[in-house]
Amino acid sequence: MLRASVIVFPGSNCDRDVKTALEAITGFPVKMVWHGDATVPSSDLIVLPGGFSYGDYLRCGAMAAQSPIMRDVVEKARKGTPVLGICNGFQILCESGLLPGVLMRNKSLHFICRDVHLKVETDKTFFTGCYRPGEVIRVPIAHAEGNYFADTETLDRLEGEGRVVFRYSDAEGTVSPETCPNGAQRNIAGIADPTGRIVGMMPHPERLYEKMLGGTDGRRVFESAVVGAVAAMG
Repeated sequence: MLRASVIVFPGSNCDRDVKTALEAITGFPVKMVWHGDATVPSSDLIVLPGGFSYGDYLRCGAMAAQSPIMRDVVEKARKGTPVLGICNGFQILCESGLLPGVLMRNKSLHFICRDVHLKVETDKTFFTGCYRPGEVIRVPIAHAEGNYFADTETLDRLEGEGRVVFRYSDAEGTVSPETCPNGAQRNIAGIADPTGRIVGMMPHPERLYEKMLGGTDGRRVFESAVVGAVAAMG
C-alpha cells in the first residue's frame, strides 16, 4: 500500500486536486494533514500543494514554513522521505531551507494563469523517473510569484549537479528569455535537492493528469513517485 500525505495550510486551494490525482493514479487513499498538527503520518511521499498559504502575507511561503507541521516535514525530508512542492509548495520548500533560492514576483508583476511548455532536464529524481531528458511537456501555471532567483554560485551548482528539473521552453524545446513567462533565472521551473528526493516546481502537474482535464503530461510526476516508492519497498 502506497502511503501519501498532502499538507493542508490555511489558503491551500490545490490540496484536494493533488489528493484526487494521487488516489486516481495509485488506487490508495491519501491522508490530508493539517498545518497545525505536530507530525505527519508515516508516509512514502509528502506533497506541499499549491495555493495561497496564510494569504501570501509577509512573503509567499514564509509563514507556512514556520507552521508546526513543517518541523516534522523538514525532519522527515532530511531522513529521506520524498517531498514534492507544487507552486506555493515550491515557495515553502525554499523558505524552509529544503531547497535553495527564492520565488519572487513575476517580472510582469501580474498573476499568470495559462499552459506552458517545459523541457524535462533530468529523469534522476524521485518525481521525474518516468520522463525522458529533453522531452517537452505541457503543464499549467497559476502564480504571481514564480520568478526563481538565486545567486550565481547557487545557480552554477544546481546546473553542475544536474539539479535543474524543468525549464520553461517553447513546444520544440527551445529555451530562451521569450519562452520564460515569469522572468525566472535560466528559465528554471523546477529544481531538486542533491538526493533527487525533494523537488519543487511552479507548474501544476495535478491539473493535467487525465484526458478529461485536457491532457496527461503532468501524470508522470505522480507515476514516477509510485515507481520510486515501490522500488524503495524492495
